[in-house]
Amino acid sequence: MERDFPDWEMAALFGRVNQYYFCGTMQDGVLLIPRDGDPVYWVRRSYERAQAESLFPDIRPMQSFRDLAKEMGKVPDICHIEAELVPIALLDRFRKHIPAKSFASLDRQIAYVRSVKSSYEIDLMRKSGEIHRHVLDDIVPFMLREGMSEADLGCELHSALIAEGHHGIVRFSMFGSEIVLGQIAFGEHSLASTSFNGPGGAVGLSAAVPLLGSRDRKLGKGDLVFLDVGCGYEGYHTDKTTIYQFGAPLPERALAAHRTCLAIHEEVAALLRPGAIPSTLYRRVMAALPEEYQRDFMGYSDRQVPFLGHGVGLEVDEYPVIAEGFDEPLGVGMAIAL
Repeated sequence: MERDFPDWEMAALFGRVNQYYFCGTMQDGVLLIPRDGDPVYWVRRSYERAQAESLFPDIRPMQSFRDLAKEMGKVPDICHIEAELVPIALLDRFRKHIPAKSFASLDRQIAYVRSVKSSYEIDLMRKSGEIHRHVLDDIVPFMLREGMSEADLGCELHSALIAEGHHGIVRFSMFGSEIVLGQIAFGEHSLASTSFNGPGGAVGLSAAVPLLGSRDRKLGKGDLVFLDVGCGYEGYHTDKTTIYQFGAPLPERALAAHRTCLAIHEEVAALLRPGAIPSTLYRRVMAALPEEYQRDFMGYSDRQVPFLGHGVGLEVDEYPVIAEGFDEPLGVGMAIAL
């Protein structure tokens, strides 16, 4: 904040995930951080649970924003908020009692702070990764059976992940994202168009719920099984895509493509070092792609996504992104899903 907004006065955090990051609990409330004072976590519901879960030094109850306005003192000229998260209706209720002259975004600054993980956060992500690997590598191959539907696999996969320690949901920051597990598809369904900003595809249950997997698409011999799913432990996520071949050997062309993708994956991983520039890495790797991979790499046909990886943590789609436009150097402690 000091670097980007040297005259900042106050930040107000409404997002539940950001509240958890800074306060250790997720409540209906707002964290006020004044530049020239101590932060206060105001909670409408549940104040009792916030007290039980959080070690934050100053937690206060409120019935409405009127309560915090009484104790706040001078109203700032500018208040920084999570512009990507806060609905206009909520902002209107807030500024009725905190009538700052203007409101500005601090989304990028919060994203950067959260991108650098502590050893505690990394440990939780390692545990998530252990669960993730175990279920996808050791359990899923024995789930697959001829005639099962995508929805069947989704239900069994979700149950297995939770049984092994997964926290049960997959969180994204992207507006409008609804995710149960991720994308689950057999064969041609993995090429289906979706609104989700990822390289894969899925049909889902219906147009109203394009999630989990189709009840109608059954697994047959020779089908590819595409799983792009998240896993989480104590709030922190890992992100992994796995492709299985059911009941028949893969053709050499598919194996060659897989080997090429693994080589690209290993190349990018080797380049992820503190000080590296994400946009530079992206351009370098994309420029070196074999010509036959230019059309359908990271997405089919015209649905390619313009990135090679992204940060992951309390949400799956975190900062930084290995893509054009991300020109700040990588820092020690950043966790990236490729």
